[in-house]
Amino acid sequence: MSWLQKLLPPKINKTREPGARSAVPEGLWHKCQACGAVLYRTDLEKNLDVCPKCNFHNRINARRRLDILLDAEGRFEIGAEVQPVDILKFKATKRYADQLVSSKEASGEDDAMVVMQGSILNVPIVVAVFEYNFITGSMGSVVGERFVRGVKAAIENNVPFMCVAASGGARMQEGLTSLMQMAKTSAALTRLTQAGLPFISLLTDPTMGGVSASFAFLGDVVLAEPGALIGFAGPRVIEQTVRETLPEGFQRSEFLLEKGAIDQIVDRREQRQKIADLVTLLSRQPAVATAN
Repeated sequence: MSWLQKLLPPKINKTREPGARSAVPEGLWHKCQACGAVLYRTDLEKNLDVCPKCNFHNRINARRRLDILLDAEGRFEIGAEVQPVDILKFKATKRYADQLVSSKEASGEDDAMVVMQGSILNVPIVVAVFEYNFITGSMGSVVGERFVRGVKAAIENNVPFMCVAASGGARMQEGLTSLMQMAKTSAALTRLTQAGLPFISLLTDPTMGGVSASFAFLGDVVLAEPGALIGFAGPRVIEQTVRETLPEGFQRSEFLLEKGAIDQIVDRREQRQKIADLVTLLSRQPAVATAN
């Protein structure tokens, strides 16, 4: 040990052997991609993955979203038995069959949507949530079928239906079958309307392509999270097509609210109360108690 190391305080006098692992657990800290603040991950999770410094809403997976929205008791998953099939034997840079396997390992889900029946502040509801980590939340035949089964369950149980969108669009690996889900999901919502039941659409970052072009904007009320990217084609593609510089914040939820494309921007920490209030209002039910 050198004379300098002997003089250093105990907390500083620590040298790591080559190849030795850090004593600090991985994933303990999170750096906000918006403001650069370094946050203790546990504190970030307690704040529902919203940066306490700048209010940036981090992306979260489907199960986490359901845990935030739904009451803990009385949940029932719908359509979990529906599984993806590589009917076209599609192959590009990677075989679709292999991509399904790797996406399942990465996300922990069988496909890009989880549908669950439950309640929000004791208000019964069916909620469909996209899993963006599964092939960028692309809408294939399984997503469409699970969505429709969720709508059917809502009609059978006479409860409202809600969808939380986070998608890159249609799933090109399924070709026309994927595109048909736009019509299939929209037709299901027509039956929901005929049954006199409300549909709440919550758009999160990002909601693009065929999802935004179909059911995402068909809600009786269309909500969005702050700063969410929402549109059909991406800003770069649009700029290259029209050869014009787009306005600041183009396709962000604040821009869409200003232009009247969505009804309201709702902070994630206020969504349970807001959605419960909207559902009871649209269903003409008694008002719910304020969430703690």
